[in-house]
Amino acid sequence: MAGILYIVATPIGNLEDITFRANKTLKEVDVILAEDTRKTSIITRRFDIQRNILSYHQHSNESRKFEILQLLLTGKNLALVTDAGTPGISDPGNELIDYLLTAEPAIKVVPIPGASAITSALSVSGFNVNKFLFLGFLPKKKRSKLFEWIKVGKISFAFYDSPKRILKTLNELKDIFGDRRVYVGRELTKMYEDYYRGSFDEVIEMVGKGKQKGEVVVVLEATPSL
Repeated sequence: MAGILYIVATPIGNLEDITFRANKTLKEVDVILAEDTRKTSIITRRFDIQRNILSYHQHSNESRKFEILQLLLTGKNLALVTDAGTPGISDPGNELIDYLLTAEPAIKVVPIPGASAITSALSVSGFNVNKFLFLGFLPKKKRSKLFEWIKVGKISFAFYDSPKRILKTLNELKDIFGDRRVYVGRELTKMYEDYYRGSFDEVIEMVGKGKQKGEVVVVLEATPSL
């Protein structure tokens, strides 16, 4: 009987955000598949999780995917984790799942939900996000066409951005969307988290005075603020 692949969400910063179920799952599986074994080792040491850790990341080749498939087919239970948050969202986890289910549709893939930077930002933005568009990491080029397309849809949207590009991005968004409110979260749940909310001018000024490093999440409100 084939083993089970658990897709385990891990904290995006604060280690206390790990769920009881995630902790239990990581302690019970045979092997943990990690995007970065060094970062995952921080979690395993903190919670005394003594399991073999096998690397799986965006540069992993077909032989590593085949190795993972064989582990499952021999009955091993595996847990896939990313550097932070929920695997399969803006990381190579979705490619692995597609490969495994294409090769053997009977393999059971079970989500162990938990922390997510995108839902964390949406939850505290205060904007109407009953409907929203998630863009993942923005492309480095030809972003104006993407923004113009979104503008027509009149919907809130969110994305990840580099701290080195965030001021350029905000100014570009201001030129296209005009009078909108925006939320920027940096290093959410971590010791030195920052969050900025307001008009483009207000947020651009606040971000410019803050630290230009760490992970950044941006939420743009659907309709102009009046």
